[in-house]
Amino acid sequence: MFLFMKILLMFVIFGCHGYMNGDASNNVSLKKSRIYGPGLQTDLLLPVRYFFIQLVSKNGFNLTDSVGEGVVTATIAPLSGPRVRIWTQVLDRHDGSYVVRYRLYATISDLQISVQINGRHIAESPYQLKGDIYHDACNCPQQTSEEWAISIGCPASYPQIELDLKPFHDINMTHVAKEAVERFNERGRRSICHYKIINNKVYRKCYGEHVAFKMFIDAVVLSLARKMFLPDFEFLANIGDWPLENKALKDKPIPIMSWCGSKSSHDITMPSYDITEATLQMMGSVSLDIFSTQSNTGPKWDNKTAVAFWRGRDSCKERLQLVEMSKKYPDLIDARLTRMFFFPKDEAKYGKLTPQISFFEFFKYKYQLNIDGTVAAYRLPYLLAGDAVVLKQESEYYEHFYSELEPYVHYIPIKHDLSDLLEKVRWAKEHDQ
Repeated sequence: MFLFMKILLMFVIFGCHGYMNGDASNNVSLKKSRIYGPGLQTDLLLPVRYFFIQLVSKNGFNLTDSVGEGVVTATIAPLSGPRVRIWTQVLDRHDGSYVVRYRLYATISDLQISVQINGRHIAESPYQLKGDIYHDACNCPQQTSEEWAISIGCPASYPQIELDLKPFHDINMTHVAKEAVERFNERGRRSICHYKIINNKVYRKCYGEHVAFKMFIDAVVLSLARKMFLPDFEFLANIGDWPLENKALKDKPIPIMSWCGSKSSHDITMPSYDITEATLQMMGSVSLDIFSTQSNTGPKWDNKTAVAFWRGRDSCKERLQLVEMSKKYPDLIDARLTRMFFFPKDEAKYGKLTPQISFFEFFKYKYQLNIDGTVAAYRLPYLLAGDAVVLKQESEYYEHFYSELEPYVHYIPIKHDLSDLLEKVRWAKEHDQ
């Protein structure tokens, strides 16, 4: 299970001075600029391959602004043979760096990647990838899971995995699976699935009434099995939002994987269904992912609106409280409800519902509020990827990466009851640099 969690995490992690004068592209050093990343490796199997470009000026400094739309281009094609569909995108992060990502729709033998600025090659372009490069839908496992983890640069461990697995030692899966079904198979309330991987084939049986979200775990495990030879193992997965294994109720907890963990539960946190779908369906059925967010960060900082912004539904009372604060302090907070489901509608108190907007529109504002929903707010990875300051509510709940975040480095903390929110927003505005 430890190795599987490492692989699952790596699957979703797509883990100075500027010199601008006149036509910025004329100041770019073709040789000093850098191109790097996993998309330049033949043997790295991901749903979408990607690499990075860092433009460097002729005097050796990283550029910190865009050189203009369409100036940096990438062409990816087979070295020989028939044409194959390859969807390529160059994403401008508006800070002198770019992401190039590409999705293959067929397996290719030998590939050439050309990266140019104004028609001139950058760094060591063109790059040649020799050998077979497999597309995402190909059932073509070539490596063991250990080899795949090494090829992608998987760390030896992750802090959250170590914490989550600490209570579990010798596990009798036959026993715990039986107990899990007895305890968590509650019609209308809880749903779980029992997965087994045997000879790189995936089997599962689900229990409970609402099990549609099994499709997200299915998609991840099946995608992994197409890319590598997984060891034989089995695991239990919670198909709901709320963590299941309460610390106060069980001395010998059941090892069950959940999208959200909590301080009062023993659940083993895995990447949320939102971030895994964004990884698997990147350049496909989803438009919001980490890379697309980095290239849609709104106006330059000085042109952003200096208020704390939030949109969402009424998933908890603190969100309602936030909307009331917004009505009272519109110079500090712009918070509105887009839907009401959990609480009675009250226009006099909360105002009219406002239409949903594109997530990219959020970054017209300098300060972004991350407030819990029913559990952790799964929007946090995208807020952190954008060009804004995140104010994060203290929470009982967490996602798989929260333990690696540092207050006042990655976000500004606010109390769970929002009692210091106004103070923190004022502080952020007064320390705008």
